[in-house]
Amino acid sequence: MSDVQGGPGALFAIGGAEDKLKKRTVLQEFVEAAGGAKARIVVVPTASALGPDVIDVYRALFAALGAASVVGVRPENREDADDPAFLEPLDDATGIFMTGGNQLKLAGVVTGTAFGRAVTAAHQRGAAVGGTSAGASILAEHMIAFGRSGATPRQRMSQLAGGLGLVQGAIVDQHFAQRNRYGRLLSLVAQSPGLLGIGVDEDTAAVVRGSHLEVVGRGAVTIFDGSRITSNAHYAKRSEPILASGVVLHVLPATATFDLQDRVLLSYGPQPPAAEIAELEAAEADLRKLAKEIAAEGVSPSYYEEHKRRAGRRTAKTTRPAAAGESRPEATEPITAGAELSHPDTPQPDSELH
Repeated sequence: MSDVQGGPGALFAIGGAEDKLKKRTVLQEFVEAAGGAKARIVVVPTASALGPDVIDVYRALFAALGAASVVGVRPENREDADDPAFLEPLDDATGIFMTGGNQLKLAGVVTGTAFGRAVTAAHQRGAAVGGTSAGASILAEHMIAFGRSGATPRQRMSQLAGGLGLVQGAIVDQHFAQRNRYGRLLSLVAQSPGLLGIGVDEDTAAVVRGSHLEVVGRGAVTIFDGSRITSNAHYAKRSEPILASGVVLHVLPATATFDLQDRVLLSYGPQPPAAEIAELEAAEADLRKLAKEIAAEGVSPSYYEEHKRRAGRRTAKTTRPAAAGESRPEATEPITAGAELSHPDTPQPDSELH
């Protein structure tokens, strides 16, 4: 559903490498948030080192996903970013999409300029604002300018720059699991415990509406909450490992929703129908009972024969009476421990124990 009816629009922090060929789930969600068939999307490729091709790619993608119009606007320096000619396409945009590339360049050109203020104004009036990779990082108030990979948080592992501030109280990192960026995000949370660390996997989006974050795509969003952290970040030297004890970790797959203000999980996954839940519970009960029977030691074989006869009588009672002239199938007896599943000469499928 479109978010352009009133109030701030949705924010899409995409972890990079979003699917552009098959399902295109993340990009489709962005187009829908921007207005669907009425979407007017502005692509901002300032961070990219590629030429006009990057605009052509996203123009074709968004058009194929149903957007009404797609234009590219590329300020290359702060002078461009204050030029009214570069601002005009943003005036009636329902979606603004910033590509990946050099995030320090993107921040250096956009933040604190008329262009950056126009992006913020568009978001406030209801436009969906998103970005992939570098375009995701700049959505936050503080963005990672650059840093090293690694699982262990270390001093001087990364550096911050100013972002657009559309996502308050957080730092957004991208290509998170794929490039092993746990350490650098955790080091920043240890140094600034008031900020949530949000790491977004590739082909995944952290979609922020108000204070709620929802996960879309095939990966996960990892959140570090350092509200109660104990750390030595204030005196660790050079590239020493940083103590980070008491950090609350949230790993959120698709459909999970999280409250950024209260820092709590709200929901996750669709709930199955009640009938399906009842069926699963019954099957689980049967398995537990069978496991107890198989595990029983010293029980006479006559016990299993009697159990088999009783089960057969229960099955026969639940079989409907045959109508006149209708043949009635024999009641099916339940399989018990040691029974053959099929004729011994029948080929059996391989086990799917992966």
